[in-house]
Amino acid sequence: MYPFVLNVHSWLRWVVIATCLWSIMRAAMSGGRPWTPADARASRLFMITLDVQMLLGLLLYLVLSPFTRQAMGDIGAAMKVSGLRFFLVEHLLGMLIAIALTHVGIAKIRRASGDANRHRTALIFFSLALVAILASIPWPVMPAGRPLFRIF
Repeated sequence: MYPFVLNVHSWLRWVVIATCLWSIMRAAMSGGRPWTPADARASRLFMITLDVQMLLGLLLYLVLSPFTRQAMGDIGAAMKVSGLRFFLVEHLLGMLIAIALTHVGIAKIRRASGDANRHRTALIFFSLALVAILASIPWPVMPAGRPLFRIF
């Protein structure tokens, strides 16, 4: 089950990034137009894909991953190994920050008065979430790097 969930988690990151970019582009290119159901749909789709990604990540982190199991066995030793530390702390923390930014952004968009404020809020919060996501992905050039595309 671990390889399957890991592959889905790996491929879903591209959907998360794409939906985030779609939401950011809609907000950035609003040009004073009203906040539409399509804007709300793009934001909601980004949030949903990110939440599904989080659930898969938590399944990996808490149940399936041999890396986190090994790291949890001796946290002090794991902190000295960059690859284990990345998945034990850095990846988790960065992604939780992205999820928090996304959910706070969605809540602020709902409460915002005026279309320009909604677009600006989406642009700010989703851009910050994207930075956190990109900083927390185990890119191939990193010590804890993983392939860009996994093959099932």
